[in-house]
Amino acid sequence: MKLAFSTLGVPGLPLDDVLRLATTHGYHGVELRAHPEEPVHPGIGPKERADAAARFGAAGVEVLGVAGYARVAAPADDDGPVIDQVRELVDLAADLGSSYVRVFPGGGDEQSAEEADATAARRLGVAAEYAADRGVRVLLETHDSHRTGAAASRVAGLVGHRNVGVLWDVMHTWLGGEQPSASYAALSPYLGYVQVKDIAGPDDTTPLALGAGVLPLAECVEVLSREGWDGWLCWEYEARWYESAAPLSGLLGAGRELLGRLLNESA
Repeated sequence: MKLAFSTLGVPGLPLDDVLRLATTHGYHGVELRAHPEEPVHPGIGPKERADAAARFGAAGVEVLGVAGYARVAAPADDDGPVIDQVRELVDLAADLGSSYVRVFPGGGDEQSAEEADATAARRLGVAAEYAADRGVRVLLETHDSHRTGAAASRVAGLVGHRNVGVLWDVMHTWLGGEQPSASYAALSPYLGYVQVKDIAGPDDTTPLALGAGVLPLAECVEVLSREGWDGWLCWEYEARWYESAAPLSGLLGAGRELLGRLLNESA
């Protein structure tokens, strides 16, 4: 498996510094948070995109994915704005040479689960054709209204297109009451990559160093290894939302060592 980290853990850091952290600590890729606070987002032009792609190429680090904030299950009378958001993310990913775009469900409480599934599937079905033309796969993250593997896979199954899949966030499936084996069983036909992290508990999701909290990281890696899955593990350290979180830069080395050890033990 290949290892990456998300720039959510180092918000606003210039790309050269992000790449220095990746190469120093042995990460194969970086997931880019696609937000105007960051150096890379859908609002930048062709020159900036080409420059970013060149910097990653020169460093030998892959752009694993573009983590966007489109909410594909959000209730609205008009699908157009959401589909446009996803297309913008797909264009950015393609320009950067990335294979994946992350979107959220965002179904909310205003509609039933069936209605939210249908809304998300309809929008993703339209976006899938555009993504296919650009060589990008759109991944619905296990999050908010669809936090379990069972819920996210319902949507992917309704879409039924190879350019739509699921991003497994191990925190959300755990908070949703799923065991890693059940999450993988639901997600395996659609799995793009896996976000790992650690927290103190269900009532305190402040990010911790990998292995310092309660999330079943060893079990997740063991399930993936046992099933022969050979994709990406991406450490999403949500420092942007927690002022008390320790700086990710000081944790990356130990995190890389822990993931390497878990992979070796599961081999």
